[in-house]
Amino acid sequence: MRVMLITSRETQRWVIPKGNPIKGLRAHEAAAQEAFEEAGAEGIACPTLIGSYSYAKRRKTGLTKTIAVDVFPFAVTGQAEEWPEQDERNTAWFTLRDAAAAVDEPELKTIITCFREPPAKAGLVDRILAVGETIGRTIPMIRWFQSLMPTQGRFFDLFEAHSATLCAGADALARLMQGGDDLETHIRDIVLQEQRADDIARDVLQDVRRTFVTPFDRSAITGLIGVMDDAIDQMHQTAKAVALFEVREFAPQMRDMSGIIVEAARVTAEAIPLLRALSTNAGRLHTLTARLIELEGHSDEIHDQGLKALFRQSRDQPMDFVVGQEIYAHLEKTADRFEDVANEIQGLVIDHA
Repeated sequence: MRVMLITSRETQRWVIPKGNPIKGLRAHEAAAQEAFEEAGAEGIACPTLIGSYSYAKRRKTGLTKTIAVDVFPFAVTGQAEEWPEQDERNTAWFTLRDAAAAVDEPELKTIITCFREPPAKAGLVDRILAVGETIGRTIPMIRWFQSLMPTQGRFFDLFEAHSATLCAGADALARLMQGGDDLETHIRDIVLQEQRADDIARDVLQDVRRTFVTPFDRSAITGLIGVMDDAIDQMHQTAKAVALFEVREFAPQMRDMSGIIVEAARVTAEAIPLLRALSTNAGRLHTLTARLIELEGHSDEIHDQGLKALFRQSRDQPMDFVVGQEIYAHLEKTADRFEDVANEIQGLVIDHA
């Protein structure tokens, strides 16, 4: 995980792209516009704030003014070859730790450190167990002995693999909602991720049936993988609706909901590996699940706004309303499933931490 920082024009200190409100654009759209103008960053803006901070801006007159800044998550999908302020600033990608150290504002440091690297998968114990499994497959006596030993299956690895399909599917969905000429490519990407997720979910259910000792109650395992799989199923349903009705342009509210889904998938991908040590990670899991619930609530608000606007625009074109309503419904259900993921994780923390 990396964070893009840019240099300010006057003091050359490291900052995030930002600017004043832009007439005709909502706050997160203005932030995305500034990210392009100042850094050439292209991507997907989430309309739900990640935090706010303030700083003292020094004017040319020598006076200072306190400026309040709202910060939105922006998933960068590319950097343009040219952009308006290319020759006025430097841009660089930083690790989370280095980015937090590079900026001056304490509140901005905190916002950056709210992003976390997923924990490393293969620790020493995992590697030892993997070696043991390899030996067990090749030496019959050891394989027979291992069959008598309690095991916790591959549940954590499978959960994490499934969360990766959620991130990839959400990214393709957000690109799809941007419109353009590559819609079929994005639809194929979503279908591929949904198929991979189905295979992983099937493996989880098989492991539940044949594993002697599981890390959680069997109902909790099936419940968690079920709602995760429902989330990518709804992404797939959205893509199917777009393909079926040959939609080529999407409302701003649809793009906003897809941005929320990208952020929800990222949060989920951070939360899932923390299940390996519930007691140690209970506090962070509480923060992440609260974020998922906040995102779902904001998605509901945007859904209602978009549906109302669609109704007004479609008074003379009722089929346009029917098609748009179908897409809105699947986007809303996708966000709802991430709230279900939050509820399942909270239940695990309460029961097992």
